[in-house]
Amino acid sequence: MPFKETFSEFYNKVKTSIEDKTFAKLTLAKTIGNTELMNIYVRPIVEESMLQLELKFKFQQEEIIEIKPIDDAFDRLIEFINNPFLSAILFTTEFDLTYKLNKKRAVSITEQSPTFGNASPVLLEFIKED
Repeated sequence: MPFKETFSEFYNKVKTSIEDKTFAKLTLAKTIGNTELMNIYVRPIVEESMLQLELKFKFQQEEIIEIKPIDDAFDRLIEFINNPFLSAILFTTEFDLTYKLNKKRAVSITEQSPTFGNASPVLLEFIKED
C-alpha cells in the first residue's frame, strides 16, 4: 500500500490529538469521480467503558457505522485512501491538518488555523471520568 507510511504519520497526529484532548473530528472526503461512498466521519465514543472511534460511512442512500479501537481504526481507514478518497482532515482545537493527494498522487500534509474551538464532548467527558 503506497500511502501507508504517509497516512501513518498523519494518523499519529490523530492519536496524539486524542491523547492531548484536542481532537474534534476526522473526515475523509474528496472522492475520485462519483462514488457510492461520499464521506467517512470519525468521532470518539465510549463503548464498553473504553474510548473508541465511531466510523460513519456516508453513502448516497445510507449510513453504516462501525466501532473500532483507536489503533484498529487506522487499518480500516487506510483502505479508503486513494480509493476513493483524496483527502483526510483532522480537526483539533489547536490546528486543522489536511492530508491530500494530488492528481499525480503526491502527498501533502498542511496545517491551518483551527476550525473548532472545543474538543469532542465525548472525549472530554471520558477523560473527566478517569
